[in-house]
Amino acid sequence: MAMRFNMGFAISVIIMAAAAGFWVVAAGSSKEIIVAGSSKEIIVKKVKGQKVCDQGWECKGFSKYCCNQTISDFFQTYQFENLFAKRNTPVAHAVGFWDYKSFITAAAVYQPLGFGTTGGKLQQMKEVAAFLGHVGAKTSCGYGVATGGPLAWGLCYNKEMSPSQDYCDDYYKYDYPCTPGVEYYGRGAIPIYWNYNYGAIGEGLKQDLLSHPEYIEQNATLAFQAAMWRWMTPMKKGQPSAHDAFVGNWKPTKNDTLAKRVPGFGTTMNILYGDNVCGQGDIDPMNVIVSHYQYYLDLMGVGREEAGPHEVLTCAEHVPFNPSSKSSS
Repeated sequence: MAMRFNMGFAISVIIMAAAAGFWVVAAGSSKEIIVAGSSKEIIVKKVKGQKVCDQGWECKGFSKYCCNQTISDFFQTYQFENLFAKRNTPVAHAVGFWDYKSFITAAAVYQPLGFGTTGGKLQQMKEVAAFLGHVGAKTSCGYGVATGGPLAWGLCYNKEMSPSQDYCDDYYKYDYPCTPGVEYYGRGAIPIYWNYNYGAIGEGLKQDLLSHPEYIEQNATLAFQAAMWRWMTPMKKGQPSAHDAFVGNWKPTKNDTLAKRVPGFGTTMNILYGDNVCGQGDIDPMNVIVSHYQYYLDLMGVGREEAGPHEVLTCAEHVPFNPSSKSSS
């Protein structure tokens, strides 16, 4: 049943929205709004002529992105379970750690910034699949003849099991000094290595990860947030974030074009891993990440054909944004 609101000033309206979308019909003037559907409250207002929205806990803070569907509208618990079907089997190494609630709680912080809320539903679903494709590939214990196939074992790990070193680089002793006795081995949804990475991500999350990197392996929400911070944050000034490169916010320069870097999934790998996986042709470390992304697109009902052509999907021919230093992970 539709409800009619008569408003003295059309500054802010509360819209009750259905999970699949909401409908607003103007009736005569901007002071009258007819609202149809119900199930989710959305507050809408205009700021400097632009519509911005607040959807409560999941997309809070009046953002243009919060006027779109939120991640829980199109990606729900059963789909998370499908993507990470083997994570809680007895042979997995992080049983009981990762769950949908920790993912969606972490995502709530970044949805007002456009994470999973940029563009229409198709683009939004593709970004969630792309981000989780990285996560699944980097935390998998799948292998060729694993039960369910090698791509069903994402989120098997939450930390590096047999670190080969403590990952302390004294070159960064002034900016990110190593805490005595602390080891900076790989932890998280997109594993973090080295003191300088824990330091920078800790600053971004307002957590003292330099002194307490173990927080990442103790709190799944924080582990997802750290990965999302990396996804949303450029590594260096003048470079795109993985998010911007994927959703098309980034416009390549002439140098980027010459370096074979184009908007799409391939460039997210270049940003996150550089020449560890990119610029070496169709090597296995790159193909594993690509395969997880395609597999997740299929499971989410999008279809791998939406991933784009080889030059968009991969970074096989890319020149890396940031060539490896002596201590790159």
